[in-house]
Amino acid sequence: MFKNFLLGLLAILLVFGGSNMANAKTWDKTFQKSDKVNVQRVEFKNRFGITLVGDLYIPKGVNAGVNSNKKLAAIAISGPFGAVKEQSSGLYAQTLAERGFITLAFDPSYTGESSGTPRNVASPDINTEDFSAAVDFLSNNKNVNPDRIGILGICGFGGFAINAAAMDTRIKATTAITMYDMTRVSAKGYNDSVDENARYEMKQNLNLRKSRWFA
Repeated sequence: MFKNFLLGLLAILLVFGGSNMANAKTWDKTFQKSDKVNVQRVEFKNRFGITLVGDLYIPKGVNAGVNSNKKLAAIAISGPFGAVKEQSSGLYAQTLAERGFITLAFDPSYTGESSGTPRNVASPDINTEDFSAAVDFLSNNKNVNPDRIGILGICGFGGFAINAAAMDTRIKATTAITMYDMTRVSAKGYNDSVDENARYEMKQNLNLRKSRWFA
């Protein structure tokens, strides 16, 4: 009797909840899916030969990759350190796509679905190049206006975004969303908590370690 009840309950779930269950399996992000945006998985390479994987967010009504009378501005997004496109960069990308941009949230080299070894490391030169590679990809999308491409770096990738913008003249707008100035933190401690005497002592200790390394 109880077995029949369970079988009946399973049948009801499959009939009435099947579509929701399918959506739950196909949507792999940490945020809720928007009904105003289409998403597609894409791959492209940077100049180091590393394959980058991203999610292209497209406002509904726009067919990516085909001729369009109206070309849209586009934004490439990545970061923070160690994060993947299914997290904050994807949320930013989806939200901006709801506002009419074509956006690309991508896993940087060595992270997530993107290739490169060793895994889960950062390389300032290669991760800077990742942004330019994303701009390459967006520039070749027929619905993107190549003169209106920007980039957005989150947390540690804010610095890489600024690096890329300083070198790549195709990038017309740059945003760095960071918690603090890492250079200042390295020099003066978090919230300038390291005073002059402590900085002097840190410098002396560093010099002592260097002398031992190269002795």
